[in-house]
Amino acid sequence: MVKTKKRKKYSRMHGRKMGTAGHGARKKGKGNGHRGGVGMAGSGKRADHKKTLLTKLYGNDYMGKQGITSKGTERDKRDRINLYEIQSKYKPGKLDLSTYKVLGEGEIKDKFIITALEASKSAIEKIKKAGGEITVLKKKVEKKPKVEKVKVVAPPVVEKPKVEKAPKVKKVKIQDREESLRSASRSTKK
Repeated sequence: MVKTKKRKKYSRMHGRKMGTAGHGARKKGKGNGHRGGVGMAGSGKRADHKKTLLTKLYGNDYMGKQGITSKGTERDKRDRINLYEIQSKYKPGKLDLSTYKVLGEGEIKDKFIITALEASKSAIEKIKKAGGEITVLKKKVEKKPKVEKVKVVAPPVVEKPKVEKAPKVKKVKIQDREESLRSASRSTKK
């Protein structure tokens, strides 16, 4: 009688010669070791492992450092706008940019009356040159005048009275002492 059902490959292969059950090299069929982890495992910032996957998912933003890393430094979160952006986005006339700092990049041709939080010197000059006006809400804090440093003179040094030290006692070695005792005992015997 002929078998109609073909046995699975594993059941046909296991136990034959190498014991690899049709997986090729023995290490390939063991499980986790050959595949390099699941998902994002092994995609450390210093590794080239799975770099194509990372660039596909995140572009070049995944590797390397991003932004300020120290906790103490605060980011500059002010809104900024350049003159060329004002020229292209807004119609001439009154503009309320009270949350923005106006920067002087680009040219401005139309007459704008702008109210801004801050503005650079070049931006103010260019707006006025075009016949417009700018009102800056935030006033610059003036630096305090420098105070001259006063030199502190140290009090005069008073000499301490000298104290005479007691005369030093001559140290005698043990051997010398024994010899002197022997000589003293000899002299008494005579």
